[in-house]
Amino acid sequence: MAISASQVKELRERTGAGMMECKKALTETDGDMEAAIEHMRKTGMAKADKKADRVAAEGRIVIKAKDDNSRAVILEVNCETDFVAGGDDFTQFAEQVAEKILSENPADVSALDSIKLDSGETIDEARRAMIAKLGENMSVRRFEVVDAEGGKIAHYLHGMKIGTVVAIKGGDEELGRDLAMHVAASTPMCVSKDEVPSETIEQEKSILKAQAEDSGKPPEIIEKMLTGRLNKWLGEITLLGQPFVKDPDTKVEKLLESRGASVSRFVRFEVGEGIEKQEDNFVEEVMAQAKGS
Repeated sequence: MAISASQVKELRERTGAGMMECKKALTETDGDMEAAIEHMRKTGMAKADKKADRVAAEGRIVIKAKDDNSRAVILEVNCETDFVAGGDDFTQFAEQVAEKILSENPADVSALDSIKLDSGETIDEARRAMIAKLGENMSVRRFEVVDAEGGKIAHYLHGMKIGTVVAIKGGDEELGRDLAMHVAASTPMCVSKDEVPSETIEQEKSILKAQAEDSGKPPEIIEKMLTGRLNKWLGEITLLGQPFVKDPDTKVEKLLESRGASVSRFVRFEVGEGIEKQEDNFVEEVMAQAKGS
């Protein structure tokens, strides 16, 4: 049967798919609108499965906080390119997912998949439909929910690539934002040295000890060198021990003391950290295409 332009237009509006894809689906379902939508969903799932192994190391960080700043969620959603990450469809999806995490408080990403968006689709269904529509692998990689624990939540987004959430007691809004920006810039591992894992300390200690022993100095001097270097390292990796980015002469610990404030927790996400990205060799790619032509 002939498919009208109005049918194609309606299906495009309802699915967001391309014109030719809509026309093809309507043709294969004899113009049945609901059957065409179901057909597109099924083929979309198949397309998504085929793209599941492709590296998705780009994307965006989204932060959503309650109106009273008593709780916030920080979320990383990934795709393959910056172009898609900056698009309206991907941005809207990521924002909706963050809102659902804040309201539903799922235990983990697996539990998040089955939560329904306002459209009626589950988050996993919506993600797969986005993959079919935009042609890139996508994943909801990770999220953290941070409670203020009697204080307030401060947060900061550096573009769409780096985001931080800080739980702070005391101080004011400006201090909270300054600390969130500091965490984004200085990448501390923990709030204080008491929170650094013992195995991490032992690993660093063994490295520093080997370096000190190479100096050829007496054992008692080596021990002092080791203690000093270890304390310096602990200061560099902990929030309280770091020089404040806006005033390097002041440690963050002293800044907090002067303002009657304390930090109980922070979370810092950076898009793609820890994901092994594929390195494109354009010379080899061109040579391969030339040989195949």
